[in-house]
Amino acid sequence: MSRPRLEAVRRQLREDRGSGTGWAAGMFLIGMLAAALIIDGGAAMTMRVDARHVAQQAARAGADRIDLLLLRTAGTVQLDPVLAEAAATEYLAQVGATGTVSATTTLVTVTVTKTGSTPLLAAIGITTVTVSTTERAEPVTS
Repeated sequence: MSRPRLEAVRRQLREDRGSGTGWAAGMFLIGMLAAALIIDGGAAMTMRVDARHVAQQAARAGADRIDLLLLRTAGTVQLDPVLAEAAATEYLAQVGATGTVSATTTLVTVTVTKTGSTPLLAAIGITTVTVSTTERAEPVTS
């Protein structure tokens, strides 16, 4: 490098205003936010899958409650809505889940809601995430 050019580079280095520091700090914050979204978002997705499994099982438990008298006398497959609701609600209680249950003579519907904490996103004010899923089941005979 020529002497004048070397002096110009040295002068620029001495006059550095720290703009690299701001850029690095900004990139660090963006990286941390991305990590928080990935980690806490993954936890929310896991909660949703768990809620879905619980809702499916509860709906199946309710769909098992067929009106046996009607099946034996008329050959009609129909749910006993009171028993179906009770069975699905009991399943939710057994697994410690929060949800709602409704049943008709043909269908059991279960909605499960789960709330979890977001330890990383709490830094920007998002402390919890709530997921909800609804599943249905109907009686089937072969």
